[in-house]
Amino acid sequence: MRQGPLSGLKIVEFAGIGPGPFCGMLLSDLGADVVRIDRKGGRGGSATDVTSRGRRSVEMDLKRPEAIEACLKLMAVADGIIEGFRPGVMERLGLGPDAALKRNPKLVYGRMTGWGQTGPYAQAAGHDMNYIAITGALHAIGAADKPTPPLNLVGDFGGGALYLAFGLMAGIIHARETGQGQVVDCAMTDGSASLMAMFYGLKAAGVWKDQRRSNMLDGGAHFYDTYQCSDGKWVSIGSIEPQFYALLLEKTGARDPDFARQMDPAAWPGLREKLAALIAGKSQAEWCEIMGGSDVCFAPVLDLDAAPRHPHNVARQTFVEVAGVMQPAPAPRFSETPGAIQGPPAAIGTHNREALADWGFSAAEIDALEGASSPA
Repeated sequence: MRQGPLSGLKIVEFAGIGPGPFCGMLLSDLGADVVRIDRKGGRGGSATDVTSRGRRSVEMDLKRPEAIEACLKLMAVADGIIEGFRPGVMERLGLGPDAALKRNPKLVYGRMTGWGQTGPYAQAAGHDMNYIAITGALHAIGAADKPTPPLNLVGDFGGGALYLAFGLMAGIIHARETGQGQVVDCAMTDGSASLMAMFYGLKAAGVWKDQRRSNMLDGGAHFYDTYQCSDGKWVSIGSIEPQFYALLLEKTGARDPDFARQMDPAAWPGLREKLAALIAGKSQAEWCEIMGGSDVCFAPVLDLDAAPRHPHNVARQTFVEVAGVMQPAPAPRFSETPGAIQGPPAAIGTHNREALADWGFSAAEIDALEGASSPA
């Protein structure tokens, strides 16, 4: 029995990389029955393949018409699908939106690409860094002399997977109200641009400089930055509001009168040097003892080994260990219908018979499909 607020929802996921599996993980963690269509001969199922957790895998040879027909039959009873191929690939397979919506007019057909289904770059290859580069996001992140890729959090996962999950849910709500399905064109360029909404507003208001490390939230301000401690470890300081800034000065022992110029950008470089010298006088653990849990707006900068052991994360069970692999727990949290990791990553084809039977295939249909997929 699947657990979570999306229990009862049926999603078909065409296997891909990066943001596609992450979107499938998010939906599965909240209870959706996500059946992943894996190409015959592929690899998968390692316990470390965290974003593949919680789904059932059906292996299909999409070069065979019997497999295409089986996919269409799955779509006919699904609430939504996820696919992340280049524009036109699903149409060439015979699995495009027209064919799918003909079988199931209420289907929400989720398409995720970097550049989108249309536009001059639509058929070009790319990765997260490229997608956020054309939205202004990459330009705004990094050192003063060079933009820095923020992992692949902004384009792939933030602007891609999360927007696709949101789009699917919005489409499914609409379909249940109206009986009308539709296509969700989720471009990582669109999503990362949307994430930049506040900064475009600040720029229009004249309070954001289009230059890295010259603004309050990009490391330009001394009170919103990271600092190295005496043990080589780092802490984060985010004391924006006056009362929090006053507490920062109190906790660090900053008595230089220049610190009164908190909101004077001209003073920020010098104040950063002075604050850095103060922070460098103690270890990360000492600063945690002094400022941890206070209104300074403070947290230690933890690596991937230390983060799961932090007392706050332990108390909230933010991380869990599954089959010896430490990984994030499902998020967000629900008071009445909590999500759960529905199972470990599945090896390709593990659930061929089980999943197809649950989704309405007869034993004879499954036998015929397996026979068509076997070597002659």
